[in-house]
Amino acid sequence: MLKKGTFVLLSAVVIFLIIGGFIYKSFNKPKVTVVVKNLDTQYFEIVKAGVERGFKDFGLKGEVIAPSDGSAKEQAHILEKIYQENPDVLIVSPIDSSVIQILDKFVKKKHIPVLLLDQNNPWPNKTAYVGSDNVELGEKAGALLSSDLYPGNKVAILAGNLSVSIFKERITGAKIALKNSGMTLVSEKTGIPENLKSVRKEVNQILSEHPDLNGIIATHDILACRILEVLKEQDRSIPVTGADGIPDMINYIEDGTISATVAQNPYDMGHLAVETAFKVIKGDHVKKFVNTGVDIITKENGKKERLDFYKKMVHFGSD
Repeated sequence: MLKKGTFVLLSAVVIFLIIGGFIYKSFNKPKVTVVVKNLDTQYFEIVKAGVERGFKDFGLKGEVIAPSDGSAKEQAHILEKIYQENPDVLIVSPIDSSVIQILDKFVKKKHIPVLLLDQNNPWPNKTAYVGSDNVELGEKAGALLSSDLYPGNKVAILAGNLSVSIFKERITGAKIALKNSGMTLVSEKTGIPENLKSVRKEVNQILSEHPDLNGIIATHDILACRILEVLKEQDRSIPVTGADGIPDMINYIEDGTISATVAQNPYDMGHLAVETAFKVIKGDHVKKFVNTGVDIITKENGKKERLDFYKKMVHFGSD
């Protein structure tokens, strides 16, 4: 039979080993660093929430970082800093192709796998791209808008900066669908800043040239929301289709301003990116393209559930 002192000593040793094992395990979790374009829009807030859920689900250390000014230059500085920190996997949503040279260093010099998130690039050294098929997204946006119109109706496309390749892909897809549906594309404007003043100027010019315009496709939801604000100012109602499914856009469905919109799945995108990183760390095979899907959101098909879900994880208001 153990003496009391021996029992206490053994108990202390067991407790020490348990605590030590826990600390060792905590500090030796694989590290995944995620760099996105920004963290001040609803879209990337939702992506971040999916990423952080993934960290918990797969037992990974991780952080989500973004340039405060949304510039490729600052994103490059962030990536240079992370390069010195040697994460096990890097996940990045590149603002433009200028950061690819830095990403090459991760792969070629340190053999750190790099996953692209949301924003694809033909860069051959990526381990995988996790996100939407943006041509498909554009086609669905064009088809959705056309379903509210008639052959021969006049449509405009408004786009952000075309150095963001996903916007080019969405325009390509939208044009395919509009042509197949017999729509007439009367205006295509690109490089439009997201602020209300700039959008107002562009929309007013289109409407002055085409007062009988029947619909508008925007390459992303922040732009679509601004367009809807301008149309409301003019007490004008025409269909506007976006591309992301952020809460502000879904809210326009709820109040009847629009009937439907095209949506990505940003929460799933973030979570699947971390799951893919986990598979890479384990040495599992991963697909080069992890398709996170595109949805059509209407008032009848689960919009309320998605809106309630997003409200729990993001600042609900204007971007």
